[in-house]
Amino acid sequence: MKQHTLAEAIAHTGVGLHSGVSTHVRILPADAGSGRYFVRVDLPDSPIIPAQVAAVNQTVLSTQLGKGEAYIRTVEHLLAALVGMGVDNARIEIDGSEIPLLDGSANEWVTSIAKVGLVEQAITDNSVSLDIQEPIWIYQDDAFVAAIPAQETRFSYGIDFDLPAIGNQWHSWLLTTQLEQAAASFAQEIAPARTFGLLHQIEYLQKSGLIKGGSLDNALVCGPDGWVNPPLRFANEPVRHKILDLVGDLSLLGYFPRAHFLAYKASHNLHIQLAQRILALSN
Repeated sequence: MKQHTLAEAIAHTGVGLHSGVSTHVRILPADAGSGRYFVRVDLPDSPIIPAQVAAVNQTVLSTQLGKGEAYIRTVEHLLAALVGMGVDNARIEIDGSEIPLLDGSANEWVTSIAKVGLVEQAITDNSVSLDIQEPIWIYQDDAFVAAIPAQETRFSYGIDFDLPAIGNQWHSWLLTTQLEQAAASFAQEIAPARTFGLLHQIEYLQKSGLIKGGSLDNALVCGPDGWVNPPLRFANEPVRHKILDLVGDLSLLGYFPRAHFLAYKASHNLHIQLAQRILALSN
């Protein structure tokens, strides 16, 4: 079985969506079998936080990982970029508590990964890889996320907003087993989709101490009269971004089971609950 890591280090600096604080991130090659993990280089002893389901400690409008007193927030876009481009092992060094939002998508991470390329790694993998045998459903009111037995790994998402510019959207993306094809598809179809917000919610979220780093440069904003900062990169960019979030959150499993992952009006909290359920079934 083969794994992959980066051929060279990559780096980006930017502002965190919720903290509004600028941080610097370096992603370095890592040993086979080490997985994807974060290192808080700004803290004493540079604590390591694994990108694993067990490390999730908060899911309020983003996914946060922690170990002891150290934590790292808004990890989903970067993790989606790594797994979508086929990076199994990566050491992610950061000098703060939140991953930079950059342009609100995974585009800049993906471009940097593609530029340096990957190195193949040989590994004896003794981990359990679980195909989904029975449907798994997690729901709250009319929102749900599910893993359904399938012959391939597919992500399908639906959203529904009262705002006419968004409305009801569905999109489906297939993760092929061929690495180069899967990476190209992710880079073209999912990575460019930016995070989005609703104009009428912005003041409330800011008063709640959230989205301090949000701006029209790193997030799409929608109001009753349409998009405040067009143009969109896709006609259904919002729902594609939700697939980006789902891919990033489920990457915390360390692998993607063969299944059809189906979500509707879901959240980071529901994504993580599904990952926890899948992990429990593999033990």
